[in-house]
Amino acid sequence: MKKFTLAVLGIALAFGTQSAVAQSKKKSSGGGSSNGYSTGIGLRGGGYSSGLTIKHFLSGKNGVALEALVTTEYKARGARLTLLGEKHKTIADVKGLQFYYGAGFHAGAYQGRYYFTDARYYRYHKKDVYVYRDYVYDDATYVAVGADLILGLEYKLEDLPFVVGIDYKPYFEVFHGYTGFYNDAAVSLRFTF
Repeated sequence: MKKFTLAVLGIALAFGTQSAVAQSKKKSSGGGSSNGYSTGIGLRGGGYSSGLTIKHFLSGKNGVALEALVTTEYKARGARLTLLGEKHKTIADVKGLQFYYGAGFHAGAYQGRYYFTDARYYRYHKKDVYVYRDYVYDDATYVAVGADLILGLEYKLEDLPFVVGIDYKPYFEVFHGYTGFYNDAAVSLRFTF
């Protein structure tokens, strides 16, 4: 009788463990991403700006995510908040790899800028020459707004709760009456849950 009870207990324990593992796998593959996570928080380091990144997939399996970036430029004193809507597509040959694209907008504030007050052009020995005068540092605070695009790849590490990504983010900006088009590329590392 004792052996029978131990056998039944062992079988019940095995089925219970199997059920718990199945539920755990079901939870981890949930969320809005076919990549196996619903939210990721981490760091983004780029050639032009760096900061924090938060990405959250909307409900459903459509691969649509919202990403927020809080960044600062290396030479500027200030910060920028960027909000992006992104569409993720899985790459069939590599498990955990996704391509994504999207668009959004940003707003920020910067204190100070360097600029020239006068620029003159003339030709010298058949070459175009620009002479800049009065190199000035202005300590005022300026507001910048603009539009962003993003293209990227991200890879969800199979047994770890991390996503590694690389992206290219060109953006258009209006800064104290000046307009400019800038290119930014970055590498991201996010903790996922």
